[in-house]
Amino acid sequence: MGALNGYKILDFSTLLPGPYATMTLADMGAEVLKVSGRDKYDLVVHWPPVLPGAEVTGAQAWLGRNKKTIFLNLKKPSAIEAVKKLVMEYDIVVEQFRPGVMAKLGIGYEQLRAVNPRLIYCAITGYGQRGPFALRAGHDINYLSRAGITATAGRKDGGPSLYNFQIADVAGGSMNAVAGILAAIIYREKTGKGQFIDISMEDSVVPFNSMDGASYFAGGPLPSRESGLLNGGKIYDFYETSDGAYMSVGSLEPKFFAALCDGLGYPQWRDGAVLREDADKVKAAFRAAFRTKTRDEWTRIFADLDACVEPVMSLAAAADDPHLRQRGMWPSVPVPLADGVEITQMGCPLNLSECPPEYRHAGYPEGYHTAQILSALGYSEEEIRELSG
Repeated sequence: MGALNGYKILDFSTLLPGPYATMTLADMGAEVLKVSGRDKYDLVVHWPPVLPGAEVTGAQAWLGRNKKTIFLNLKKPSAIEAVKKLVMEYDIVVEQFRPGVMAKLGIGYEQLRAVNPRLIYCAITGYGQRGPFALRAGHDINYLSRAGITATAGRKDGGPSLYNFQIADVAGGSMNAVAGILAAIIYREKTGKGQFIDISMEDSVVPFNSMDGASYFAGGPLPSRESGLLNGGKIYDFYETSDGAYMSVGSLEPKFFAALCDGLGYPQWRDGAVLREDADKVKAAFRAAFRTKTRDEWTRIFADLDACVEPVMSLAAAADDPHLRQRGMWPSVPVPLADGVEITQMGCPLNLSECPPEYRHAGYPEGYHTAQILSALGYSEEEIRELSG
């Protein structure tokens, strides 16, 4: 039995933040129904490759995991009435439109809680429901930039740097939506009351300024690129190896620094005195040392040293990593419509001893369950064609 068995979520979101949040909840047992529009473009649905015989992309198969999906044309009054019927049963709503869009359609929080007062309604937006930027469009790169994160990332001589993942979307919007929904569920269990959850992706990354942010507001210096303990100003950094690969060094504490010195051939620096006296000298020496061997050679050297030194691995290498495999982070998930086919996916990081996540099936093609869901509400075939087309 999943932790969230019995909870039913109506998901109007697209792209990554909302779908990842609802997938996480679905992995824990919630029943998620994804509402799509036939003519609404969703990058996830068009992100190659398409799985042979499954009619879904790899991204769609992942983010649609454990979910059902229907088509509704939300511009039609009949579809709005269908949503209100669904909300009597699916009493948790997740949406990702700009503020006010759902209300204009007739299915905003106030309109839906009039139908079901226990409704939990989570809206994920770039800049939140109020404030001067509330209606502004944005993407992950914009939220990180405006929140003060990007100004300290990258190199002094190269400017800001990009990661190949959406920090504000997933670590910010998705996971805060999950936390907010779970908190609202607990509150409703205690009081019987639903509520509105306002998740801003820009808000969500403000705390990612972390130690530098806390120090700055306590009177410390304004952080800048390659100036701090954690952004390349000290030994905590990436180091190139002789084969053009990289090692990551996180040897902050004295015992880890001592082990790093042993591994690199500088045992005389183990006490850390030289690091306090001339950090630039130490870092230059370490950079030169790392360039004398390949990444695999350094990986073997540090395998038995407690130094917080690890290789920078490709996704392919991470997928073969025995630790992550044992942790269950690369599950094989059955692909609907492709008999006997399973696909490796990225797993759920929430490990619950009594009710671990389940991977029942990968995502279905958009709208696959339209007839099944709407006929159960009493709609005829003709009515289903009208309100979903």
